[in-house]
Amino acid sequence: MHLCKALKVSRAGYYKWLNRKPSAKGQRLEKLIEMIVHTYNKFNGIYGYRRITIYLNHYLGAKVNHKCVHRLMKLLKLKAVIRQKRYNYKPHTPNHVAENILNRAFQEEYKPMEVLLTDVTELPYGNNSKAYLSAILDYGVQKIIAFKLSHNNNNALVRDTFSQIENQLIPDKTLIHSDRGFQYTSHFFREYISRNDVIHSMSRVGKCIDNGPMESFWGILKSEMPQLEAYDTFEELNDALQSYIEFYNMERVQLSMGLRIPA
Repeated sequence: MHLCKALKVSRAGYYKWLNRKPSAKGQRLEKLIEMIVHTYNKFNGIYGYRRITIYLNHYLGAKVNHKCVHRLMKLLKLKAVIRQKRYNYKPHTPNHVAENILNRAFQEEYKPMEVLLTDVTELPYGNNSKAYLSAILDYGVQKIIAFKLSHNNNNALVRDTFSQIENQLIPDKTLIHSDRGFQYTSHFFREYISRNDVIHSMSRVGKCIDNGPMESFWGILKSEMPQLEAYDTFEELNDALQSYIEFYNMERVQLSMGLRIPA
């Protein structure tokens, strides 16, 4: 046993170590590592240690501290996908503007259909092709309640998105917050607001933070969906968006679930 001699370990000691039974603590640690790796891979690396902790505790009954998960993920070199900030503000002359009534009151609790956030973003696909996604986020329930993908970024895109929820709006109660994009300052959108007797709030010029949760959703979508450029056709991209938004609304772990270990 040259290895035993090199390590200055007796043969009896070596075989004792080789045939050892892991302690209860060691078994739990091995199981926890398996659960962390499984969860990380299941969600394609989109979850960091906080969401993995929540998932382990709420769905797998692990009862583990977030500091422990953080430490193990660091040892395993598991890192969540990090989204990059992108700014794409294009100045224009608006027809109609509204005050920033919402005023970043995102810490408040809202009922369904009380505060709606909306925006349009650009998505690449195929061979240097672009599509445009319009979406509405119900901030009270943290769900995307309407969306539309189009080849064109125009008023029709936003009109088709908002037509999906028109019969759900609450007169004098629903507040729709947008940026100052040309679709939301247009005559058509002003007429939509007036016809449904709802409230329109707009971000300040160049202040994307005023629509922070909507901007955050775009970042999450673009980092958590598989590589957008991998979709060869508009139809493939649209199908993938349908699947992802269903996952976001129904399954995705939210930090609001809390890091506290369930009783």
